[in-house]
Amino acid sequence: QVQLVESGGGLVQAGGSLRLSCAASGRTFTHAFTAWFRQASGKEREFVAAIRWSDDRTFYAASVQGRFTISRDNPKNTVFLQVNSLKPEDTAVYYCAARGTGGALTAGHEYDYWGQGTQVTVSS
Repeated sequence: QVQLVESGGGLVQAGGSLRLSCAASGRTFTHAFTAWFRQASGKEREFVAAIRWSDDRTFYAASVQGRFTISRDNPKNTVFLQVNSLKPEDTAVYYCAARGTGGALTAGHEYDYWGQGTQVTVSS
């Protein structure tokens, strides 16, 4: 089993920044990718970013490319999402997820473990 715990969400004005954290514990050696998804009220869950543990290669949704940065602290089994230049449309619950290899990176159903989510609210 793997446990994921997100933190760092909050209320911020448009143009502001936050740093989200995802702390992993348990059988973390089974991870190949850790990703962030988000779900706005009344909308489908969407892929935001992912990082591959083997080489730190990163992947981003077009809507956040250049504004968000995913990174990890290997010894601490923690993945971060730096979110800059926030817009009201970035308002959502942000979830951390982990998976092994294989399958579409942006497909939520390919992920085996999920955190409880952290709320990000951007005011205009």
